Parts: sequence; C-alpha cells; structure tokens
Amino acid sequence: MSIAVTVPERLHEKAVKRGIDVKSALIELLLSKVGLDPEEEISMHLELAEKYLREAEEYLAKSDTVQSSEKLYKAAEERIKAMAMALGLGEAEGARKRGEWTLRLLDSAARRLAEAVDTRVYDDWDHAYFLHVEGFHEARLSTEHVRARVKYVAELERLTCTWGAAALLGSSAPGRLAAYCTSSALVMSTGLLGR
Repeated sequence: MSIAVTVPERLHEKAVKRGIDVKSALIELLLSKVGLDPEEEISMHLELAEKYLREAEEYLAKSDTVQSSEKLYKAAEERIKAMAMALGLGEAEGARKRGEWTLRLLDSAARRLAEAVDTRVYDDWDHAYFLHVEGFHEARLSTEHVRARVKYVAELERLTCTWGAAALLGSSAPGRLAAYCTSSALVMSTGLLGR
C-alpha cells in the first residue's frame, strides 16, 4: 500500500534543482523519525525494491526509458541498503546518523558487500548507477540499452535472496533477508528477464 503526499510546488522545484530526490528524502526522513527496529527497516527497503522493480517493468512496457532507468536504479539502491543493514556495515550506521543515504555511502556499501557477499554485487550496482546517470539524468538510453541492464538489477535481487537464505542456515544476521524474499523470485514473475 502507498499513499499520495502533496508537496508545495515551489518547495518541490527547489528540492529538484538542488538534486534532491523528494520521494527518497521523505521516505528516509520517515524511517529516521519513526525509529523502526532494524528488521522492520530492512523489510521496508526490500518492499520498496520490489515496488520499484514492478514500476520499472510498467515504464519499460511503455518505452519510457527515463523512468524505467530510474526505477531500476532505485530497486538496486534499496537492495544495497537492505544488505548493508543486514550485515551491519558502517555505511548503514553512517546513513542512520545522517538521516539519509548518500551516493558515497551507497557506493562504499556496494564495494564492501562485493567482498562479503559476491563480487557481482558491485558490478550490478555499477550497471544500476549507469542507468541512473545515462538513462535518467541524461536520457540517452534506448529501450534496448535499458533492457540489456535489467538482468543486473535482477541478479542483485537474486544475490540478496540467496545470500540471505545461505546466511539463515548459518544463523547469521544476513539470514533475516531470506524471510523477505518470495519463494519464486519477483523478477521471474514480472517477466522483466523474458523481454
């Protein structure tokens, strides 16, 4: 479930001019103010990742590469946040203290997750960031370019779930991720890989 929030137009325009992602800023602010326990917050990030992935598919079906690129990036971003929190990385604590995730924290977390989880995590993150810059900000990608990178965001989802499930067997903290992964990967059900 989601709700609509009205933001004064001038405030929204000023935020966008300063490079602030208004939706993300509101979500991060609420997460910091509500004070969820770590498992609830991880669940929220994974829920957002799934939402963004579904939205990416909808935009891609309409050949809206700009919005599809950004939703794919946001799905990857939320997965990085969830894994960083599950592993207790310093970047997650840094984001909590700041009240927001910065690109520097996300990139650092992705590099550290590549060491701890699988080297592909950083490659997948890099592809997602490429979509963010070239697909969203610069609007230079064709539908084929975006579709070619969907598999990397999908792989990041699979890595999150398989890592979480493997860790669950070993009773380590990342195992909590497995509880939030569906029995069949969301990416398979959305059809994004089949196009």
